[in-house]
Amino acid sequence: MKKVLVYGLGYVGFPLSINLARAGFRVHGIDLDRDKLNLLRNLEGHLFGINPKIVTRLMKKNLLTLDRMAQDKNWDVAIICTPTPLNSNNRPDYSFVQSAISSSLKHLSAGSLLIVESTVSTGYIRYISKKIHGLDNNIEIAFSPERIDPLNKKWDVKNTPKLVAGLTDRARNRAIEFYSKFIDTVIPCSSLEVAETAKLLENSFRLINISFINELSIFCQKMGIDISEVIKAASTKPYGFMPFYPSVGIGGHCIPVDPVYLSHKAKEIGAPTNFIDLAIKINHEMPKYFVKRAGQILGKLKNKKILVLGVSYKPNISDVRETPVESLIDVLRKKGAKVMWHDDIVKKWRGEKSAEITDKYDLAIIATPHDYFDYKKLGKTKILNTRSSV
Repeated sequence: MKKVLVYGLGYVGFPLSINLARAGFRVHGIDLDRDKLNLLRNLEGHLFGINPKIVTRLMKKNLLTLDRMAQDKNWDVAIICTPTPLNSNNRPDYSFVQSAISSSLKHLSAGSLLIVESTVSTGYIRYISKKIHGLDNNIEIAFSPERIDPLNKKWDVKNTPKLVAGLTDRARNRAIEFYSKFIDTVIPCSSLEVAETAKLLENSFRLINISFINELSIFCQKMGIDISEVIKAASTKPYGFMPFYPSVGIGGHCIPVDPVYLSHKAKEIGAPTNFIDLAIKINHEMPKYFVKRAGQILGKLKNKKILVLGVSYKPNISDVRETPVESLIDVLRKKGAKVMWHDDIVKKWRGEKSAEITDKYDLAIIATPHDYFDYKKLGKTKILNTRSSV
């Protein structure tokens, strides 16, 4: 039985750990966040769309263990699933990845396989393989970018095609063999750089198109046209069109971040990224646009009671990373509005608790439309829907 270390137990690492354990691997998941570990140990795995009964069964069979560190040595595989956020200067922050790689080397030996799933900029894996002491000790290095879409009921770890590249052909082939044991489709890439850039392309494509739809939504609002109907009509074309939908802005662990990695690398080598830069600008302006819309509806914002519905970055999940709703609320409050928010999936956020849905507000802004919302509780409260242009 192969032994696998997984570093980072978020929306990527924990579902991956479960799938590995179900495939018969002995998995040890590592995360420095004690609160998260307690949630997962206390069968709160459903936060990641996983049946807690499955988690219990795997733990009882000793196929899955969770802790802040590993004790044993001579693990066969280590997979890095730690975050790669942006730092205060809006530059790639690889500190979590580098720390996890360095830590993993204490538990790997010659012939072990080290795989990075965290998103990185083009050329990073080859660069870090030379920088971190110990990575040259006959450890095979591979890269396989994560493609997790949290709580997607159609595409999960097992059936989402997996890109795989290696520092050497041997590393790539070993990673392909490894992933093929629990993933349906594994796709080899000719180089690390191809796989790295493919991941950045995927999310830059989404950023650009969503930002375009957000801008088109502003046009439709001024023209008195329903953007939803426009998208539905355009979607009847059987080729050459892919629907994207408007929102208060882009959030989450990938789309707001990955294009910046691509843009940063492009600037290093003197290549243009005009589409990405413009899309980022549009995305950042959307909360201000909806604050302006709120002011138009109410006449003024000062002392007006506003309820924001949904604060996570997308519907039906608790993830608030890079959520554009944060900017929406902050700007509303700076304008003097008395803002409360409701989100019983998130529950607590920024030191505040979710408020109740009532009809005691001057305006309700639908920011992230969770399926459970009961809009009837708003009564005759005015509504601004960020997902619509009317």
